Amino acid sequence: MKLGYNEIMIISKCFDDINDFINLETGIKRFQGNIERFHFNPIPLNHYSRKLFTNIETLHIYNEEYEIFNDGKIFKYVIWYEVNYSTYLKEKEARNICKKDIHN
Repeated sequence: MKLGYNEIMIISKCFDDINDFINLETGIKRFQGNIERFHFNPIPLNHYSRKLFTNIETLHIYNEEYEIFNDGKIFKYVIWYEVNYSTYLKEKEARNICKKDIHN
C-alpha cells in the first residue's frame, strides 16, 4: 500500500517537533508541501516554525507562556491549558475554544 497525502497528514499530526516535519519533506520528495496543507498547528510553534506553517488559520495554544502570533492569518484559538471562568467566557465570546477544565 502506498501512503497518500491524507495518510501522511494524519501520521504527521503525531510528530513531536519541527525537525520531524522538515525530515519528512526533505527525505521524501513526493511529500514536499505537507506543512502547507495544515490549517492548524499540530506542534507548538516559535518564530522559525511559524514561518514554515504558512496556512495556519487556527492556532493551538499549549500553555500560558505560548507565543500568540498576530499576523492577520489566524482566525481562531484553541486553548489547551486550564483557564479561569472569566477567561473562558471571554474566549467563548470571541468564538475560541478552551479544551481543559475551568478552574476558579
